[in-house]
Amino acid sequence: MPYIARWKTFTVWLIVLVSMIVALPNVLPQPVLDKFPDWLPKRQLVLGLDLEGGSLISLKMEREGVIAANLRSVVDQVGGLLRSADIAYSGLGGTGQSAEVRISDASRLEAAKTALKPLTDRQLDVKGKKIPELTVSEEGDLLRFDVSDAAIDAYLSQGADRAVEVLSRRLRDLGGAEPHVVRRGVDRIVVQMPGLYDPEQLKSILTQAGDFSYRLIDVSVPVREAVNGTPPAGTEVVYSADDPPIGRLLRREPVFSSADITGAETATDPADGEPIVHMTLTPEAAARYAQAAEKNAGTTMAVVLDGLVVATPLVREAETDGKLTLEADMSPEGAEDLAVLLRSGPLQTALTVLEERSTGAGRGTEATHAMLRAGLIGAGLVAMFMIGFYGFFGLVAVVAVVLNVVMIIAALTAGGLALTLPGVAGIVLTIGMAVDSNVLIYERIREEVRHGRSMSDAIQYGFSRAFAAIVDANITTLIAAIILLYLGTGSVRGFAVTLAVGIVTTLFTAFTLTRVMLMVWLHRRQPTELPSGIRTGVFDGAAIRFMGIRNFVFSLTAVLSLLSMLAFGALGINLGIDFSGGAVIELRAKEGNADLDDINLRLSELNLGVVTAETYGSPRDVVVRIQSREGGENAEQTSVLLVRGELEDSYDFRRVEVVGPSISGELTRAATIGVLISLLAIIIYIWIRFEWQFALGAIVATLHDVLLTVGLFVVSGMEFNLSSVAALLTIVGYSLNDTVVVYDRIRENLKRYPRMPLPILIDTSINQTLSRTVLTGATTLLALAALCLFGGEAIQSFAFVMLFGIAVATFSSIYVAGPVLILFKLRHGTPDDGAHHTPASGQTAAKGA
Repeated sequence: MPYIARWKTFTVWLIVLVSMIVALPNVLPQPVLDKFPDWLPKRQLVLGLDLEGGSLISLKMEREGVIAANLRSVVDQVGGLLRSADIAYSGLGGTGQSAEVRISDASRLEAAKTALKPLTDRQLDVKGKKIPELTVSEEGDLLRFDVSDAAIDAYLSQGADRAVEVLSRRLRDLGGAEPHVVRRGVDRIVVQMPGLYDPEQLKSILTQAGDFSYRLIDVSVPVREAVNGTPPAGTEVVYSADDPPIGRLLRREPVFSSADITGAETATDPADGEPIVHMTLTPEAAARYAQAAEKNAGTTMAVVLDGLVVATPLVREAETDGKLTLEADMSPEGAEDLAVLLRSGPLQTALTVLEERSTGAGRGTEATHAMLRAGLIGAGLVAMFMIGFYGFFGLVAVVAVVLNVVMIIAALTAGGLALTLPGVAGIVLTIGMAVDSNVLIYERIREEVRHGRSMSDAIQYGFSRAFAAIVDANITTLIAAIILLYLGTGSVRGFAVTLAVGIVTTLFTAFTLTRVMLMVWLHRRQPTELPSGIRTGVFDGAAIRFMGIRNFVFSLTAVLSLLSMLAFGALGINLGIDFSGGAVIELRAKEGNADLDDINLRLSELNLGVVTAETYGSPRDVVVRIQSREGGENAEQTSVLLVRGELEDSYDFRRVEVVGPSISGELTRAATIGVLISLLAIIIYIWIRFEWQFALGAIVATLHDVLLTVGLFVVSGMEFNLSSVAALLTIVGYSLNDTVVVYDRIRENLKRYPRMPLPILIDTSINQTLSRTVLTGATTLLALAALCLFGGEAIQSFAFVMLFGIAVATFSSIYVAGPVLILFKLRHGTPDDGAHHTPASGQTAAKGA
């Protein structure tokens, strides 16, 4: 047995040592890390975009664009196959998901169908089944080609997969940090680009299809005649990017296109200093261009990019080395962007920006420093509080909490998980909540000592008796974290990751690390009594009749909850852009203080709808909010583009968040479902672990906390966003944590005192856990108060909501959870009032329990 105990101790310290080694690179400069041997870990913590700076952009591949692109491909292939077979045709075109062509000579209809077999016999592999890509029908000399919905779905899936590859190549071309491009669902792509980049340049590079081609200009008929009538076979009218646009009649078949370009580099024209792009063509494309150039020397060709004519360069003598220089009216940035597009290859269709969240590196650094300051202050306050109340035991708890944080950092580092701004808040919150486990254990040890057990037995029984309450309390919070992790996005997911990891490490440090440290102390000192410095005995004589005023307090809380619901229904809640759509832009004046009047005047001239501007933190900082506009996703992006053009001369854009209607609707559904699923899962867990009255009591207490917190949002006008949902679910977890601890003691006392009146038994249970309730609430509130006061503007409202919610949750675990048990008659046949029991009897029960 001693060997097993030593082995367990060795394992615990080994885990702690490994965690410290993994976390160590985060506090060492890079030159020192470079000197480490290869077998030592060198990976550092990944910072989220809100701390490091960078952009998160959500994109959508539009189904209509995929349909149009594939229909054009079908039309081009039909024309090419018929021309190769020397079959005359007319009326080649398409609408919707159908293309059609009329064979000029009806006697050659069968020959046409034979020529088109390579296209019409083509099949797609969809979920292991072969389906025809096209269905063909005929009406006399007219052939119709219909693209099925299943084929479009397959095109969409293939296009999204290709888009991930193409976008990754485009972003790597920009240099700097490694981009993170992932596909989400059927048609969504999420791009995370760390570092300081121009968000508008990023969006331009990401959203352009990059469909580039050199096309011959057809001069057989005037453009106006082609527009008003029918263009000649094999031609189409394409407009320029000018304002107003200029139409040109171009041959459909390109001389060469994006697929024929193997390289592209920017340079400066030595003649006039203008930017140019050198392109390298495949041998086949170079031969085609040489042939076309020889026939059309002295005329112009059209350069087409994504359906627009962007240049009409003069055709000089034929190139023979496979290299071609594009001279056009381009800025250096535009030339570089074009080269990036050409090198990476085209997308199937242009992408639409649904969401943008960009943070400047300077803002992230300031937020990080503020959070670290708040974290250190919060940790210091918690440490002073614990040592002040528990002396040596408090010091053990502080060491356990410090190592707990080290293990969280190690887990995030080893897993490559990003630490976000709300994630730092999650660590600070964990510091406050992790103390709860130690307090529960210490108070149980104190009780066992008071009951006459030796120190060794008291520690053994203390840990075993606290086990159920600690596990129940942490699992309820873990459920909320898992739901947030699954349904959350961006920074909220970072908060959920940190919270979930923190719960796991807290359970480890509470039941293994703390126990090992106490056993080492026990083995070396062999004490016969508790160490000096424990001051929680001040709660031992508590015999407060909480249930004596239950009717008044319960009625008051019911009224407040009802008022919160009525206020929510009448006034509504100030929804942030996560749920309502729109844009939030954080600005900092380049010189002096921000001029709100000037900003409002300049923005009012842009006709952006409802726009508000207000100071944010310091007089230099301003936050601009633009409500969602009609016009879909593009309208939101246009708003930001106009604001940037109007204000970037005087202000730095420190943060830009844009949420289109698609994303806001999805986030609203996800948040609603997440809250409901979290509550349901937690309630089911409590129902299984306790009797049904306990589950209903937990529901009522939690509902009370949620309603009052929502009421806070209504009354204060604070913005309700994704971080608010994270705060709300954490409050739910904490509330249930508190309630479960009280309920666990009530359940225990029901077995020990089967005939004690229920109100007295509840009072006794609350008094027995009062020290834990006060100490845990105080440490958590201290950590959150540090966040609220010193964490900076970015996290202040989040911390304030948490501060309010934790205080309300602590209150409800006594004055809501307890009376509900009496209301639901937890134990039949027991008097429902303690009036016949004297205060002394209640006091004796409380002390003797």
